[in-house]
Amino acid sequence: MAQAQTIPDRIRVISSNEEMSRACREAVKPIGLVPTMGALHAGHLSLVEQARADNLTVVVSIFVNPAQFGDQVDLANYPRDMAGDLDLLRRHGVDLVYAPTVEEVYPPGFNTWVDVGPLAEKLEGIHRPGHFRGVATVVSKLFNVTRPNRAYFGQKDGQQTVVIQKLVKDLDMDVELVVMPTIREPDGLALSSRNVQLSPDQREAAPVLHRALCQAYEQWRDGERRGDTLRETARKVLQSEPRVDSIDYVSVADMTTLGEVERVEDRVMVSVAVQMGSVRLIDNIVLE
Repeated sequence: MAQAQTIPDRIRVISSNEEMSRACREAVKPIGLVPTMGALHAGHLSLVEQARADNLTVVVSIFVNPAQFGDQVDLANYPRDMAGDLDLLRRHGVDLVYAPTVEEVYPPGFNTWVDVGPLAEKLEGIHRPGHFRGVATVVSKLFNVTRPNRAYFGQKDGQQTVVIQKLVKDLDMDVELVVMPTIREPDGLALSSRNVQLSPDQREAAPVLHRALCQAYEQWRDGERRGDTLRETARKVLQSEPRVDSIDYVSVADMTTLGEVERVEDRVMVSVAVQMGSVRLIDNIVLE
């Protein structure tokens, strides 16, 4: 069985499902969980800070989930910095870190998957088949192991939050989901662990995603309600940046179904995804 390790200043790092479940059963409630894949940045830490404010015990999971990667090169290149992550989490008052191995999460013979249906087949799901099956399955396992009262996610991964809200509702999971605002660099680029993979030239160009979303937002604020017009506005901004190699999608979608809207009559998410070299960037804003 994997053993727990303790590092100074109260934080406890656990890699075993059994030991993590026991630690959470014994922990002072309420428990707040922040699921991550590591390579932590200020966006993750904003979730940790909110969890610390709302709960008596804070749990952070660090697990690079192979089931949500279709590209094995992308999985191999995903940034990892466990020592740096633990130092940040220690300084932010985290109590428990769940850092399992792949074999602990997906033991030999594992073959039970969570399928969230049509939500997983839109937007990111078109370009990353199987991605949300992997997300829904690992989140279900994290909830089962830690049994949190609240779980914290960032709006930056907008479709993911919609998928997890559906998962929790459909499976009657007794956990409150807290979705926190996207944290951005001063130039508007949404914080992401993948940003470190951008070359200096690509990093200079990357805020074009936020500019595209802002142009659509300004049109909507000025009274434009046609979905096609808002999509075309955002697309033109992306197309104006020659360092964007390809545009995967520009979407104006209903926040519940993720279906594209003809007219903005209710709460919608404007989202974009582009490729810059080997790095794929996503971003979104909510119109409400």
